[in-house]
Amino acid sequence: VAPEGEFAAVLEFPGCEVRPGLINCHDHLHRNHYGRLGHPPYRNAYAWAADIHDRFAAEIAAGRAWPRREALLTGAWKNLFAGVTTVVHHDPWDADFERDFPLRVARVSSADSLGMAPGLETAGPGRLLALHVAEGIGRRAADEVRELEVRGLLGADLLAVHCVGADDDAAARFRRSGAAFCWCPSSPLSLFGQPAPPGMFAEDIDLLLGSDSLLTGTGDLLDELRVARATGLVTDDRLEQAVGETAARRLGLPRARFDPGERADLVVLAAPLLEASAADVVLVVAGGVPRVARPDLAPMLEKLGFSGMPATVRGIERWTNAAAN
Repeated sequence: VAPEGEFAAVLEFPGCEVRPGLINCHDHLHRNHYGRLGHPPYRNAYAWAADIHDRFAAEIAAGRAWPRREALLTGAWKNLFAGVTTVVHHDPWDADFERDFPLRVARVSSADSLGMAPGLETAGPGRLLALHVAEGIGRRAADEVRELEVRGLLGADLLAVHCVGADDDAAARFRRSGAAFCWCPSSPLSLFGQPAPPGMFAEDIDLLLGSDSLLTGTGDLLDELRVARATGLVTDDRLEQAVGETAARRLGLPRARFDPGERADLVVLAAPLLEASAADVVLVVAGGVPRVARPDLAPMLEKLGFSGMPATVRGIERWTNAAAN
């Protein structure tokens, strides 16, 4: 709304910062309830997948037995508790995303990887394709970038995730292509013992950030921001853009602005973004609806007609609102 006139309520946040809701460019929303599986290090993601399906078959079967919507909502609330209001779900589109889902899921086509989708074709001109690329170490991983180029898949419509195994030649091809690089810092460190190579962080590559699911990732998007910052591979400003303006531009979303009539996606933080954890998230509004709030804000929000209930995610207790609006 415009800043002039009367308001239904005024919430004050001394010492806090208000910013647009964060954009998580890579998660598997339905896989956050499994817990971390595997015994790293691995040579590549294919070896990891084969190992967990062999040694953790019972745990995987139990995870798959969860009701689909319950599994998706577990991923959604993990993101909301971290101030994320838009997420890329790296799996087929689900009808639940259009049925009272508490945050925005960006429309992005996806496939697992070249090794898991041998007949892969581009999503189509102007349509993004999210793909795990070079997810491992050694020549096989780096060759995936070259194969993508040969097949006409390495271009501006590609959102390439991980890229930990890209060698100098692969990184140079990537830079020329205009593809975007989505970095999930903790997953490759856990699985392969190393981050993406310096060449993937060239200034002329659009950098995005993702959390991955808790199957391999350390935690939520705020955790990933802190891990990313600790590597020293990119500037603070670039990290903020990776979960903000750069992400919105590459996903074809409107630039987040606090202007009247704009979509009300925002997060209030009690610490600077790159130092914050979920414990510092004071309030999250997604699509104009308060979704997560510090418990002391509950009476005010409920006076405004929002009904909520206490919930705990990864040890953080908050007031939560799962209503449609």
